[in-house]
Amino acid sequence: MYTDSEHRSIDGGGSSRVKHLELTDLDIDQQLLGLPGISLVVFTSVGCSSCRWARQQLPGWPLPVDRVCWVDAGHNGGAVERYQIFHLPALFVVCEGQFLGQLQTCLTSSDLSDAINLALTRTPEELP
Repeated sequence: MYTDSEHRSIDGGGSSRVKHLELTDLDIDQQLLGLPGISLVVFTSVGCSSCRWARQQLPGWPLPVDRVCWVDAGHNGGAVERYQIFHLPALFVVCEGQFLGQLQTCLTSSDLSDAINLALTRTPEELP
């Protein structure tokens, strides 16, 4: 399942357990502050092979999140600057509008799940 530019859910035929949103410079702050539950925010770029792999694999993983929010780094420079993105893919956790920081982990289902659960124990910060 993924969403189009108007955030409508579209069934992609995969076995995704979570919703997927595409966020932009125009709505990233509003969406992340207002979304309930746990959001995994993933900055990617079409020119990055690891990013393309992550976009293919993450939708099928049973992650402990309510949604994955994709941000195209190539088209959303404001968000890239605010989140201080230096490498891609870059992953962050936001829970109930609270920023829980960046994840530094291998991109495997179990490692990512463990990193998300660890992030949920952190002291929340303001969104960048």
